[in-house]
Amino acid sequence: MSGPVNHEAFHRAQSGAEYFGRAAEPNDVDAHYAGLPSWAIAHETVTRKETDGRPVPQTSEYPATSPDAGTDTLRGVPTHVGNRPPSYPPRPLRCPSVRDRDGFAAFSPAVLLDGAEVGRLTIRAASVRGDSHNWEGSCRQDAMTVTRIGPPEAEMLLLAVADGVGSAALSHIGSYRATRQTAEVLDQEAESVYLALCAQNEGELCGIGNKAVARATEKLRVGWELLARQENRPYADQDYATTLHVLLVPTDARIRERVLFSVGDGGLFVLRGGRWNPGSPSEDGGVLDNRTEALPHAYRSVKASLLHSAPGEVLLLGTDGITNPLTQKDPAFAQHLAAAWGGPEIPSLSDFLWQAQTRAKSYDDDRTVICLWEEGA
Repeated sequence: MSGPVNHEAFHRAQSGAEYFGRAAEPNDVDAHYAGLPSWAIAHETVTRKETDGRPVPQTSEYPATSPDAGTDTLRGVPTHVGNRPPSYPPRPLRCPSVRDRDGFAAFSPAVLLDGAEVGRLTIRAASVRGDSHNWEGSCRQDAMTVTRIGPPEAEMLLLAVADGVGSAALSHIGSYRATRQTAEVLDQEAESVYLALCAQNEGELCGIGNKAVARATEKLRVGWELLARQENRPYADQDYATTLHVLLVPTDARIRERVLFSVGDGGLFVLRGGRWNPGSPSEDGGVLDNRTEALPHAYRSVKASLLHSAPGEVLLLGTDGITNPLTQKDPAFAQHLAAAWGGPEIPSLSDFLWQAQTRAKSYDDDRTVICLWEEGA
């Protein structure tokens, strides 16, 4: 990378009249702007104030300060819970190199941020490289997908998170592809899923989920095995090992049922009455199912959990980078996020990202979290 850019020198060198190929008198504002190429106008003009009836440009390296900017506060380092912050530095450090011969890892961003509003539903989603991966210079192994599937009469939001197994060499590829391939297959099954949701038929939903994940897994396997042959290397399922959780939510507010398809740890929580409640119970009705199954080899282990949701509740879908600290004995982390995400205001994208990065000692894994709010009737 090149050295830091001196923005002041940049503007001095490029804002002169000779640079744009014409001379302009000092007060000839219209001529000045007529001589600017279109790409330069955004850099040159921040505000144009009226003075003596003539527009005068105000150039600045930064946008003009708003009247109430004095009350703004920089977020700074993400906050932490507990007596001491984690030992790792709270910022991205090294990153993968193209020379590592893993193009996918080299071009994977440390942070993904997404959001949407669909009718009365609002989504905020973030996937953040963990402190340990930042320290090692390895890539983020988590993945997420936020999209819509199905025809208009059976449309659903699809929210998916996946956590690549740390010991698997290509799990970052496995997690990324698993969320997208499963979304494509479930789109083809959307009408069947929608009918089963309306009928609250958990058995039917479990069957659909198992078949969909099996089909997605088989397509991925075929592609990965072909690539391995082309690159003259062995193929093994465990190289791509990843967990997967997919939440489907009808966009029709009259349908109150949701379904979660799950393989492996992580899962769903519901913020209700200021407390985080497991949304994907185990068969005995206890805590979240934290089995170690992972795709692609565990495609027969898909669990389907039917959930009835009410407006005002917050659904949180996450990898174990966030679900594990939510369930720790010290409730400070859970209480902190309950206060941040259970208030009257839905956070902006940037606020959500900052809140999602709340740190807790001993929890340094990648963290992916998708929250869903629903406006009351």
